[in-house]
Amino acid sequence: MIILNCLKNSAHLNMTKSNINIRRYAFTLAEVLVTLGIIGVVAALTTPTLVRNYQKKSYVTKLHKVYNEIQQAALKYKNDKNAINLREAGLTSQAEIKNFLHNNFKVLADCGSTVKEPCFSASYNDLNGTSHNTNDGWSAASSVILADGASIIMDYPAYYTQTVNNVTSYHGHMIIDINGPKGPNIGGRDIFLAEFYDDGSIDVVGATPECKSKGICTDNKSLKDIRESYYNSNCKTARYGTGCIGKIINDNWEMNY
Repeated sequence: MIILNCLKNSAHLNMTKSNINIRRYAFTLAEVLVTLGIIGVVAALTTPTLVRNYQKKSYVTKLHKVYNEIQQAALKYKNDKNAINLREAGLTSQAEIKNFLHNNFKVLADCGSTVKEPCFSASYNDLNGTSHNTNDGWSAASSVILADGASIIMDYPAYYTQTVNNVTSYHGHMIIDINGPKGPNIGGRDIFLAEFYDDGSIDVVGATPECKSKGICTDNKSLKDIRESYYNSNCKTARYGTGCIGKIINDNWEMNY
């Protein structure tokens, strides 16, 4: 018993000495402040980029939604008429394009055939910051604002023609503003001008159904090159973001500009 108590006392003494020799480390106030300062600088540098990327993703997501909904409505319109294209189905007048929009979408307001309030903003900036007034009248179009806040104006898809190698394609202009008159109201950010082709597809001038399916393209360019060229010549200086959607499609629905 005496030996056992001695062993216990010895172990207790060793543990006490060990505890006495432990050095405890901690950050000083100066070190904490320096670390917080570095974190603040990094956050200040990266947060604006993260916000911009988030905004661009949000714009593209909304654009893609409207883009798909219009094409789905066009497909339904063709199938209901058992037609091979929208012209054959009867989408060949201003009155009929108005019916197309009202019958396939929940319309909150009808603005006739004009790019004006309340469907659109009174003005838009291009990507270079130049302001442009709207209130444009289109002679073959219907203009509406939808229940989800998006605004559309579109010609019937036989108003314009384009002939390449004796093959004619048919289309009409259209504008999609993903959030109507709400900001930022910048061409290529929340408003886009495109072409509505008679097969129901949406793209830029020259990116015709015949180019996509048969390779009959303007100046024998590739479909990607047609979109890229139209983007380079129009997107940054156009009030309605002319050509910007082609770049977005080329980049797999990313806004890389």
